[in-house]
Amino acid sequence: MNKRKIEFYVGLFVVLGLICTLYLFVVLGEIGFLRDTRYPVYGFFTSVSGLKKGARVEMAGVEIGIVSNVIIDKERLLAKVELSIDKNMPLSEDVIASVKTSGIIGQKYIDIAPGGSDLMLEPGQEIYNTESSLDIESLVRKLIFNKDKN
Repeated sequence: MNKRKIEFYVGLFVVLGLICTLYLFVVLGEIGFLRDTRYPVYGFFTSVSGLKKGARVEMAGVEIGIVSNVIIDKERLLAKVELSIDKNMPLSEDVIASVKTSGIIGQKYIDIAPGGSDLMLEPGQEIYNTESSLDIESLVRKLIFNKDKN
C-alpha cells in the first residue's frame, strides 16, 4: 500500500475518533448546547437520604428531568434539591415532589405528581409540596425495639 494512503486512513480514523468523542461529551454528558433545554426548580425536603446528583425526575413513570444538585439550605436546615426539568414539560405551581425508590433497595429518584393549577412554575421557583423519602432503617429499628418492650 502506498505511504500516502496509509497516512490518509490514519488521519481519517483520528478525525472520526475526535468527532465521536465530541458527540459523547455533548450528548451523553449533557454539556454545551443542551443546557438551554431545561429549566431549574427547587424543592426543600426534610430527608433525601440516598438521593444523588444525576438521579431521574419522573412524572407518571416518564423521565422529565434530572436532579442537578443536592445541598443543605443553611437558613431552613433542610435539604435543597435543584431539579432540571425539560422545557417542554411545564409544571403547575401545586405539583407534589416525592422522593421515591425504584424497587425495594433500588436507586432514589424524584416523582412529580401533577397539580391542577393554571399557574405554572417559572425557572428558579420553588415546589412547595414535597414528601421526603421513607427511611426503611428507622422503621425496622422501631419494629424491632417495640417488639422487645411487649
